[in-house]
Amino acid sequence: MIHLIGISKHYNTDIGLKQVLRETHLTIPTDKRVGVLGRNGAGKTTLLNMIAGVDRPSTGMVIREARMSWPLGYAGGFHGDLTARENIAFVARLYGADYDEIFEKAEEFAEIGAYVDMPVRTYSSGMKSRLAFGLSLAIDFECYLIDESIGAGDRFFRQKSRKVFLEQSKGAGMLLVSHNESTVREYCEIGMVLYEGFLVPFGDIDEAIDFYTRKCAP
Repeated sequence: MIHLIGISKHYNTDIGLKQVLRETHLTIPTDKRVGVLGRNGAGKTTLLNMIAGVDRPSTGMVIREARMSWPLGYAGGFHGDLTARENIAFVARLYGADYDEIFEKAEEFAEIGAYVDMPVRTYSSGMKSRLAFGLSLAIDFECYLIDESIGAGDRFFRQKSRKVFLEQSKGAGMLLVSHNESTVREYCEIGMVLYEGFLVPFGDIDEAIDFYTRKCAP
């Protein structure tokens, strides 16, 4: 389970306080495939980053009771001066995973060739994304966090990502944030909508999509 205990998020801007998430008390199952719908700019990525521990809430706390991934494709955790090989070794140690197995899976997916022994700061954004996605899927998690990344990249990358993800995540839970109803309908069984700072839960994905279509979709 993921327990959101009174979490909120706001930013100070030049035009005043921007409230991204109002005070929220909610439990999210980690053994289900959960979709969070919201407009672009609604705060979906911020919410996912708080759940992942990448960002901190302004108030409250997040309690995680499952082995959870970082957001799939998130490359912000790489140390730029280390090579891909060294970054993978660090992550393998951190999660108590077998280095050789993790390296083989991540390298095969990323297809970065000789760059595997070059500093990550020399990579293009696409190379970083492939490495991050491949490394995310190389480790067995109980719940995967996804920020619309299944639909990102060119057609080949989308097809490859989808195939590998569906194979790797069998039996695992998922928390996917997206503005796209069809993506959420394809992958998720229950849903939530981030609407005007409120995270509104629904027991059925179709109910969430109906609410989103009426209230949020352009």
